[in-house]
Amino acid sequence: MVSDRAYYSDTIASFLSRDDLTVLGELTAASEFDVDLPQRDAWRQEVRVLRSALLAFNDGHVFLEFVVPRLGKRIDAVLLLHGRLIVLEFKVGARFFARADIDQVWDYALDLKNFHETSRDRSIWPGLVITGNSGRLAEGEERAEDKVAEPTLVSSDRLGEWLARVAGPRAEEAPAANEWQRGRYRPTPTIIEAATSLYRRHSVKEIARHDAGAKNLAQTSAAVARIIESSRDNGWKSICLVTGVPGAGKTLVGLDVATRFQDAESELHSVYLSGNGPLVAILSEALARDKVQQERRNGRTMRKGQARQAVQAFIQAVHHFRDEGLKDPLPPADHVAIFDEAQRAWNLAKTADFMQRKKGLPGFKMSEPAFLISCLDRHADWAVVVCLIGGGQEINTGEAGIGEWIHALTSGYPHWHIHVSPKLSDSEYAAEQALQSLDTRPNVTFGADLHLATSMRSFRAESVSTFVKEVLDLEVTAAARLHSDFCSKYPITLTRNVERARQWLRQQARGSERFGIVVSSQAQRLKPHAIDVRTPMDPVHWFLNARDDVRSSFYLEDVATEFHVQGLELDWTCVVWDADLRHCGGAWQHHSFVGNRWQHIRKDDRKAYLKNAYRVLLTRARQGMVIVVPEGSAQDPTRKAEYYDGTFEFLRQVGLPLLD
Repeated sequence: MVSDRAYYSDTIASFLSRDDLTVLGELTAASEFDVDLPQRDAWRQEVRVLRSALLAFNDGHVFLEFVVPRLGKRIDAVLLLHGRLIVLEFKVGARFFARADIDQVWDYALDLKNFHETSRDRSIWPGLVITGNSGRLAEGEERAEDKVAEPTLVSSDRLGEWLARVAGPRAEEAPAANEWQRGRYRPTPTIIEAATSLYRRHSVKEIARHDAGAKNLAQTSAAVARIIESSRDNGWKSICLVTGVPGAGKTLVGLDVATRFQDAESELHSVYLSGNGPLVAILSEALARDKVQQERRNGRTMRKGQARQAVQAFIQAVHHFRDEGLKDPLPPADHVAIFDEAQRAWNLAKTADFMQRKKGLPGFKMSEPAFLISCLDRHADWAVVVCLIGGGQEINTGEAGIGEWIHALTSGYPHWHIHVSPKLSDSEYAAEQALQSLDTRPNVTFGADLHLATSMRSFRAESVSTFVKEVLDLEVTAAARLHSDFCSKYPITLTRNVERARQWLRQQARGSERFGIVVSSQAQRLKPHAIDVRTPMDPVHWFLNARDDVRSSFYLEDVATEFHVQGLELDWTCVVWDADLRHCGGAWQHHSFVGNRWQHIRKDDRKAYLKNAYRVLLTRARQGMVIVVPEGSAQDPTRKAEYYDGTFEFLRQVGLPLLD
């Protein structure tokens, strides 16, 4: 029988009574793709293996090709046996257990545990089954923390033996099969997973949470889409200012809008733009790789270069869009431009300096926001600019903040309609003064749907971003209270030893969960710990390559800075805290390392950039992090103990436990 989530669903008794062709017919009928002979033969062998392994069971349920929305994949088989959830991945013909296959079945089990409501409290046992060898059984141990076992490695001839052990005397109360499979699925994808799914024309509704405790991303995306459509229908030019806490899904909203209007022939065609070079490079490469794989699965060949060209029409570096506007005075091809991390657009001074040095245009008189708005304003009929804004995310000299967008609108574009998040007045957006200029302006609308208040990145603890804000604002009591609320679900631990932190990361991560070391770009005195921020690293390899690649984050050799990781995330992070930002005398002290010594940072904007850099670093982890505050050295005047001890003790006051 076809179920809500699986291609085939049946009681074990009924499954055992059916012949192979009947089961294969239902699997084929339910498939969204053409079923080729290798797939049909694999299904037939899986069905035969399962039928043999389940002969000893009188009750239970079997699901074949169970859909995992967040991963965009299907689990070969899920069994409900005496209350146990058993997740099986078959490798037909395989003689050995490959690491990638072990990670795959582990990922499936963790996905059910983390995001499938009716699986959350159940024991889950993943198993990797090979059919090309015999006599193999290495049973994985159950982990007490969340009741997800390590993957069991088993050959098909011993599958029944293992199932009898798992569903034997330790069995739990069995859930009703229909109730279990209809449990709400509330995924929280990484930005790379989300971009890939959206580019395949899935909607944000399919991959984002919908619980009452989190702002529905689809609600914000729909609000932006309505503004775009009404601007088109009424011939208006509009700007939409969307805010959100770190990890709330601003980028996801932008990608959803861009894919919603992805048809190049549509007048609503939208382009997603970002000034974040690593983010654009990583997402573009991920989408291109996935496109090549999808074509291969469908029996077609596509070169990665072709895939990259297609992706470039969807996602671009904002500087490419800007440069095209300089070369061509005509309106851009797109009526809708979505600017991610709009607060990082350049101010007038940096834009003018760049134009003179790089473009040979002396006397340029517009900031980057003003020029980008002017490009869309060239359209004779309508246009929409969507600004996705992160609070406290400006991390580099010359980044204007959102106030520059508002200033550009009030000084040169009185006919534009402005749609504003009501949270833009909050202190971290530094736009309160600019907002006052809108008080007497017509066509200004504040919309609650334009703010995303809940972090979706840290799905285990939604208040992590607020906790980080309290830490950086030196609010010890508030930070400690928040930490006590989520510490059992989202571990943040403290150590003074980088190598011990590396070990902790490796111990925490399961399956393909990604981990890595992140540091401030100003962390110049970590070289004694084998960390050099000036060593070139490629963020594409760091974020996308597998654990056997020395360039990947998994190797814990190359480190990423705030410039590499902003807008992205890992499952587990190690933040190594250098003496550039020090806690001393109840306040933060800001330093940069110049020549052979630390120098005080005096300018307020540079102090803010450094504080924001640590805000970015401390909000990258989805599941937990370890913070390393190194011990100083009496032999090194650039690493005195006093430079580090105050920060370490402050984090201890907040309640962070020491790593054993």
